[in-house]
Amino acid sequence: MGYPIQAIHIPKTIDNDLPLTDCCPGFGSVAKYVAVSTKEASLDIASMCASSTKIFILEVMGRHAGWIAAAGGLAAEKAGDPPHIIIFPEIPFSREEFIAKVEETVKQNGYCVVVASEGASYADGGLISGSVHKDAFGHQQLGGVAPTLASMVKHSLGYKYHYALADYLQRSARHIASKTDVEQAYAVGQAAVEKALEGKRAIMVTIERSKDAKYSWSLGEAPLTEVANVEKMMPRAFITEDGFGITQQARDYLQPLIMGEDYPPYKNGVPEYVALKNSLVTKKLSTVFSET
Repeated sequence: MGYPIQAIHIPKTIDNDLPLTDCCPGFGSVAKYVAVSTKEASLDIASMCASSTKIFILEVMGRHAGWIAAAGGLAAEKAGDPPHIIIFPEIPFSREEFIAKVEETVKQNGYCVVVASEGASYADGGLISGSVHKDAFGHQQLGGVAPTLASMVKHSLGYKYHYALADYLQRSARHIASKTDVEQAYAVGQAAVEKALEGKRAIMVTIERSKDAKYSWSLGEAPLTEVANVEKMMPRAFITEDGFGITQQARDYLQPLIMGEDYPPYKNGVPEYVALKNSLVTKKLSTVFSET
């Protein structure tokens, strides 16, 4: 077409599954929301488990990568704290092992808290739960893992349960954003503009984690040819041997990303957000191009 376009990619995805960058802006705040929600819901369940609900399941996003589900593990301060079970897409699901773990946990603690990724599947690749409908990208529409797991527990063990779907809440909870995440989001956006002005093209801005003991980060870049159609999964070393929790290595990676608070201004008791005008720019191409 001869149009002087520059493709500068900003790694925004809450799934945190892009390669060649330490993390993706958006993920840190989702991780913080999931960790906080898991902790608070766990306190609620613990307060009533002796006479009422014993199982709580939180379903979070994550088609193939379990980064968001893993963040729920940050709710635990010591061994044995909830969440007691995390269901990852990277670990083939076994109904028998899951039920056995739930039963063991209730016997030990009186209740069991589960964080489950929506993309969790069996060894044969079949999703634990999912509709036959497709989304705009042709992917199978996900959702329904929490009620499916709850039904398994009810029929196998008879425990009273509650479940929740974080759904859009997890990625829109700006009121509890991670300060680290917000700083990185602004930084990669600014860097993208600067790199475009420098004349660069076909790159993605990356976040580079220092190797120092104290967490710090800087910005870099990577060619889009090495980014497109590549997913970064949870390393097996980040998941406990039994497949139901996160290791210290995972905690060391995740913890810095949720640190700090960056509350928005409030008005009348609720957050006050900026409303963009979104004015269209003047059309620059005189000819309308279409695929042939």
